[in-house]
Amino acid sequence: MRTDKDAAQARLWQILEDRAPASGDRLPPERVLKDLVGCSRETLRGALAALEARGEVWRHVGQGTFRGRAPLGRPVKDTLLLEATTPGDLMDARRLLEPQVATAAAMRRAPEDIALLRLRVTNGRAARDRAECERADDAFHQSIAQVARNPLVIALLRHFSSARCRVVWQREWDRTYRRVGVEEFTRVHGDHHEQVVDAIADGDGAAAHHAMAHHLEAVSIDMGVLSPMPSR
Repeated sequence: MRTDKDAAQARLWQILEDRAPASGDRLPPERVLKDLVGCSRETLRGALAALEARGEVWRHVGQGTFRGRAPLGRPVKDTLLLEATTPGDLMDARRLLEPQVATAAAMRRAPEDIALLRLRVTNGRAARDRAECERADDAFHQSIAQVARNPLVIALLRHFSSARCRVVWQREWDRTYRRVGVEEFTRVHGDHHEQVVDAIADGDGAAAHHAMAHHLEAVSIDMGVLSPMPSR
């Protein structure tokens, strides 16, 4: 017969699979987990410690419990921000920032910048699988930041890129890619990217802002993290 500790570990594992399936997902707080598992806080902490020893979760005082092994190589707070970022959070941040970045790029572009951006569009249209498509898309958006010529903006876009490497984002991107289809995905993204580049090439900040905002809104809708605006 199972002991209370064994039963708690089994129940906690099921909650982990249901509520935090991907590396970096945050578990509910202990006061909630205790009730979900149906055990004392002491028993819960013992079960969490056992999972942590196996590398299934990691904990940080004041921040919570996360799925996977404790991250290495980054400051803790920076890593926690990435680990706690959902696809919806990321797309919301991108919709807030990147249209403004496109506006700045239109004001600061040089001829060689436009050649690079058009190459990025071509590479995106030529992508033939999900991984190629995402690499090309990421390179395009980071290049827009480079054209804006602000080191902090470039760093922020790289931060966004790091969040895109997380399992949760990759899983959602894969679902979207499969649902929309490769040809439609690359064609629509290519058209949107080209509209952004055309506006930047013309030095039209307002048009660049609009084109980027339209693109990111469409991506958010495709990913299911934003509802379409009702038609009037």
